[in-house]
Amino acid sequence: MSWGYEYREYVPVARRKSQASRFAVEHAKKQGRPVQPVTIKGRNIATTFWGKAWCDHLESYSDYSNRLPRGRTYARNGSVVDLAISAGRVDAIVAGSDVYTINIQIEKLQAARWKKLRNECSASIDSLLDLLGGRFSDGVMQRLTDRSKGLFPSPREISMECSCPDWAGLCKHLAAVLYGVGASLDNRPELLFLLRDVDHTELVSEAVSEGNLSTAFGEPSTALVGEDLGAMFGIDLDVSAETGSTPAAEKKRKRTSKKKATVKKSSSKKATTRKSATKKDSSKKVAKKPATKKAVRKKSVKKKKAAKKPLTRKKAVRKKAAVKTGVKKAVKKKAARRVTAKKKAVKKRDAQSK
Repeated sequence: MSWGYEYREYVPVARRKSQASRFAVEHAKKQGRPVQPVTIKGRNIATTFWGKAWCDHLESYSDYSNRLPRGRTYARNGSVVDLAISAGRVDAIVAGSDVYTINIQIEKLQAARWKKLRNECSASIDSLLDLLGGRFSDGVMQRLTDRSKGLFPSPREISMECSCPDWAGLCKHLAAVLYGVGASLDNRPELLFLLRDVDHTELVSEAVSEGNLSTAFGEPSTALVGEDLGAMFGIDLDVSAETGSTPAAEKKRKRTSKKKATVKKSSSKKATTRKSATKKDSSKKVAKKPATKKAVRKKSVKKKKAAKKPLTRKKAVRKKAAVKTGVKKAVKKKAARRVTAKKKAVKKRDAQSK
């Protein structure tokens, strides 16, 4: 019996998803990017620490509790055919009774909160050791995923829009997309930093700073298994089993050893050149060549240049003293000559008078 309502024709889930997938491909082409569907294997939406922490964070708020179960179903059956995460934004397409477009905006993490978070993570010795070992410690994970002080946003920091006719603040399509974000964090945890519009490399650079690296290196504390920083940050910080140091430290040690080797080679080359030069000089001393006119001219030019150079105070004083002594000697010589001349003249006169 009908009460005057007309029900829409039932469309199978497979047909809905194919229609939505075609729409998602066209939409992604316009934006110049590949389609990024959310694929979940098994019952668990998230399998790693990051994805699980995101889902647990969502479920901890009572505002979302009513709509989340339907959202989990949509996320598991592959209804989220496209999900793109950018700085402070999530754009998605969900297959429902129609194709629905979704936009979620998340506020940027406050600069003071991000700075405090970096300092707390880098100040811990355990976190540094695990970071050098290629993992984050439990303490760092707890700080990053803290409900009030971590990276995860609160409901007041999230604004959501869906093109479906449901006027609820959080419809099942939006809930599916939020779970899809958790599934995406399983493969790419750095998307969480992108979502909060912060640079994840700052966390690494501050932890692996010269001041922190000067601390004693020891065994990593109880770290979360499988949370490798290579997958998170696109780098590899695993400690080598032979030397017990990071690849960066090993590279630095190799560079210094290479530099030392080059310095030794250059010093040995210099020594050999000096020896050869001394041998050449000795051979020159044995067989001296006669000085040419050019050599004589050069010597005279050098002497003139040396004479033109301004004398120092000590040299000037010495030169004046030498001049004075020379003048005195010359005066004495003249006086002695005069005396001898007078004596000779006297003798001649005496001889002539006799």
